[in-house]
Amino acid sequence: MGIVIRQSVKGTALNYVGAFIGLILQMFIAVKYLPQKEVGLIAALSYAGLVFSRFAQIGLGSSAIRFFPYFKDKENNNHGFFYYLMSVSFIGMVIFTFLYLCLKGPITDYFQTKSPLLVDYYYWVIPLGCFLLYGLVFETYSSVLMRIAIPKFIKEILLRILLIVIYILYGLKQITLNQFIAGYVGIYGFAMLAVFYYVSRIGPVNLKHEPSFITPKLRKKFLSYTSWLVIGSLGGTLIGYIDTFMVGSNIGLSSVAIYTIAYNMVAAIEIPSRSITAISSPVAAEALQAGNTTKANDLYKQVSLHQFMTASVLFLLIWVNINNIYAIIPNGEMYSAGKWVFFFVGIAKIIEVTLNFGATLISYSRYYHWSIYFVFFITGLTIVTNNLLIPIYGVSGAAIATLVTCLVSYGIQQWIIFIKIKGNPYTRGTWKQTVVILFLLGLNTLLPVFANPWLDGIYRTLLMSGLVFLFVYFGKISPQVNELVDKVFFSVWKKE
Repeated sequence: MGIVIRQSVKGTALNYVGAFIGLILQMFIAVKYLPQKEVGLIAALSYAGLVFSRFAQIGLGSSAIRFFPYFKDKENNNHGFFYYLMSVSFIGMVIFTFLYLCLKGPITDYFQTKSPLLVDYYYWVIPLGCFLLYGLVFETYSSVLMRIAIPKFIKEILLRILLIVIYILYGLKQITLNQFIAGYVGIYGFAMLAVFYYVSRIGPVNLKHEPSFITPKLRKKFLSYTSWLVIGSLGGTLIGYIDTFMVGSNIGLSSVAIYTIAYNMVAAIEIPSRSITAISSPVAAEALQAGNTTKANDLYKQVSLHQFMTASVLFLLIWVNINNIYAIIPNGEMYSAGKWVFFFVGIAKIIEVTLNFGATLISYSRYYHWSIYFVFFITGLTIVTNNLLIPIYGVSGAAIATLVTCLVSYGIQQWIIFIKIKGNPYTRGTWKQTVVILFLLGLNTLLPVFANPWLDGIYRTLLMSGLVFLFVYFGKISPQVNELVDKVFFSVWKKE
């Protein structure tokens, strides 16, 4: 258990550092050195590569973690587990490369009018997607071997540092756009090879395997489990990027850039939630397996409350400074139309992190198949709402579509959880926190505005942070938070 804790702590720390570097890269370097259309181009290419890699992975990530215990045998090459990882991902890569090439006509027609620059670099998605795919495969292999820190360092920190270098080289006109794209893709190839080198040092990476080890029963279990994952992962992948692609098709790459910069700020809201979910999921799985729905639902309340608290506070601190942020970042006036993108998508993200643990409960219960129907419904709703709202409201329309989809989807999910598992995430603390955030958002509109965005940002951040602390602590919104504050802060105060 010690190694799990150590690796988890290291992985979480690296996630935070990587997120900070990524924020610097996108919010200060990319917008300074790249024209707006090229910022949108890189975002669209990277999202397309991610979609390609997720499709080609065909559910392998979760399947590998689920079935590695069947293969685990260090003395016998883990019965060829690495071979099967490579083989299944290779099959997925070939299938989706073929489909991607066959669909070139309709895909390029979809983007040709508003985003012709993306069409010019259509083929670069294939190597980028392949590098991302095998980067995920090697990272998964490292994960089942209980070593995640180094791959995360490579992915979250080293890769982004190298990207900063190539962005600056392009900004200083030392390389052309074609060379920049080639270098951008090449960096992901380097990161993939670096992770492969690491896993080769900690586990067997040869292609020896034992066909006789794969019994009909094991094959059937794998195919049954993976088939559900493939359907769910395909829909889930599409949902995450449909809005960006539809913005590119309907409005253009400049709007993709505006949307992406705003979305990067939204991403900061969910960073703390990843750790909370990762810690709580095994406990929920164990409780549901034992039929202890009371324990699972108590956990759901706690997780939802603390997810909501962290997400809503981060949203508050960013929103009260939104004008200052756009005033500070280079060429901020060109991206300031994303202000309302952040607002609507930010609210959607708060809803998501607050209720998303409910999806975890469903996936660990006997009602897990509901998630498949859910994905199909949400994918269709996402497409419809974006088609309706983007032509009317532009990038803000895509953000409103995200919020509408989120409200409907999580409303239905919560209904299923309430009916089937009797789960209710809301507590008195939830409503107290809602009142606090709404009050502080209203108070912000009454505060004086300083001309200097740095000065204005510092005083708003300090004031809002102090008020949040006072309201949360003295309002006793979370007993766990109060206990932590008493233990860490007031105990030190008493000693002094």
